[in-house]
Amino acid sequence: MRDRRTTVLDAAVTVVGAGGARSLTHRAVDAAAGLPVGSASNLFRTRDALLVGLVGRCVERERVAWVEAMDAAGPASPRALAAALADLAVRQVTTDRDVTLTRCAILVEAATTPAVRDALAAGGSDVMARAVALVAAAGSRTPEADAAVLAHWVFGAVLHELANPSGSFAPHAPLTALVQRLIPQE
Repeated sequence: MRDRRTTVLDAAVTVVGAGGARSLTHRAVDAAAGLPVGSASNLFRTRDALLVGLVGRCVERERVAWVEAMDAAGPASPRALAAALADLAVRQVTTDRDVTLTRCAILVEAATTPAVRDALAAGGSDVMARAVALVAAAGSRTPEADAAVLAHWVFGAVLHELANPSGSFAPHAPLTALVQRLIPQE
C-alpha cells in the first residue's frame, strides 16, 4: 500500500509531465491523485515545498530506473555500458516520459528557485557518482569527464526526442560509437 505522500508526489509528476511546471497547483495535484481538496496542501504547505518534494520523488523514480538499466548491463564493458545507457534513454522517452518531462520542468524551476536547485543538486550528485563508478568499471581512464560527456549526450538526445518525436528513437548505435571513442578497447 502506498502512503499518501507518495500518492501526492506521483500525482504531481503526472500533472507536471502533462502540463509543465505552471500547471503545478495543490488543487491540480489533489484532483490527479483522486484525493480531497487540501490533501496536497496538508503535506506540502507551499508550492516551493511541493516542488522540492517533487524533485525528491523524481530522483527516487529515476534512481530505480537507473539501477534496473545498469543491473541489466551485466559485466562491465564499454558495449554493455552503451547498451544500458541506450535502453535507459529509450525508457525515459517511453514508459518514464512523465518523469522525464517533469525533470525538464524542474530544471527550469531550479534556475529561479534556490530550494529546488539545492534538492536537484543533491539528487544529481548521487546519480553522477553511480555513473562515474560504472564508467570507471567499463575501463575509462577519465571516468569523471567521460561520465559527464555521456550524461549530457543522453540528456540532450532524450530532450530532443521529447521535443521533436521521431517515432523511431534509436540511440543504441550513436551511443555505442561515443562510448567506443571515450573508452577505446586495447
